[in-house]
Amino acid sequence: MVFENMESGEYEQVIYCYDRTSGLKSIIAIHDTTLGPALGGCRMWNYNSEQEALKDVLRLAKGMTYKNAAAGLNLGGGKSVIIGDPKKDKSEALFRAFGRFVESLNGRYITAEDVGTKTEDLDIVYQETNYVVGISESYGSSGNPSPVTAYGLYKSMLRTAKEAFGEESLRGKTIAIQGCGNVAYYLCKHLKEEGARLIVTDILEEAVQKFVDEFAAERVGVDEIFEVEADIFAPCALGGILNDDTIPKLKVKAVCGSANNQLEDIDRHGQMLEEREIIYAPDFIVNAGGAINVADELTGYNRERALAKAANLYNQLGLVFDIAKRDKIPTAKAANKMAEERIAAIKEIRTNFLKNEHNVYTRRK
Repeated sequence: MVFENMESGEYEQVIYCYDRTSGLKSIIAIHDTTLGPALGGCRMWNYNSEQEALKDVLRLAKGMTYKNAAAGLNLGGGKSVIIGDPKKDKSEALFRAFGRFVESLNGRYITAEDVGTKTEDLDIVYQETNYVVGISESYGSSGNPSPVTAYGLYKSMLRTAKEAFGEESLRGKTIAIQGCGNVAYYLCKHLKEEGARLIVTDILEEAVQKFVDEFAAERVGVDEIFEVEADIFAPCALGGILNDDTIPKLKVKAVCGSANNQLEDIDRHGQMLEEREIIYAPDFIVNAGGAINVADELTGYNRERALAKAANLYNQLGLVFDIAKRDKIPTAKAANKMAEERIAAIKEIRTNFLKNEHNVYTRRK
């Protein structure tokens, strides 16, 4: 079953990690290293079964390949999961054991924070391996990635506005934001400076109130956000929120937000948005600022350089829109195609190089 999954998804390596002393049960999946070492976070979750954990890590690893490639990073895609309850099962021994497994891969996989893990957990992992990013700033790390993620999202929203309205300005535009977390907070700082009107919602009332107080945002109910009259809808919370029920309710010209996996079904719901003439900015392009931020640590972190790379998501998103027009496909598929074309081009270069090297060696013999 594992090899079937690897073959169908073209995965390079799946590593099962077990440590009796700490109770560690972990799976590391490396999807593709054509562009460089596989970068992807470590998720800790109380999975119902090992099969469920395997399915999740494979899905996430492949997603990181596409995100890193589309963001223009020289990194491949990978992911890891630790099976356990993050509220009860964490320990120093467990994360040190995980760090030793990461170290054993000699840099093929670089880990980072994800759902269920925090900076302090990665600090423990760092005691066993240098192949970890997103650790504490005291170790020379990048710290909170939210400002960089939000900056990349803001630049992407400007490019989305240009596509939807013919100009990149957001002044006077109404932005409906679902989710009042850290990324949305820093995004709203940029939007407020632009002169945009903000409509927000969140399941936490205190989070909404902060946005109302600081940004003069208008609040609406959690279910009402899909039906408000706005120019751009920005999903910044849960995934799977663009689906059969919500897409028909939208009264916007474009969707551009930081939430992962916004389309419940990438094919069907990407097509639904296309048919409704709603421009969709693919999530793994516009939210790549977080990956860009931690990836910059690999060369000695520089905040200005990370911000400049995040700003380039404006151009990357423009390429997606161009591919969508060229091939007459929804933007969700165009984003995947852009990543695939970049990987294929590098593979071809390497294949030709190795072929030439072989020919030179044969002639010398």
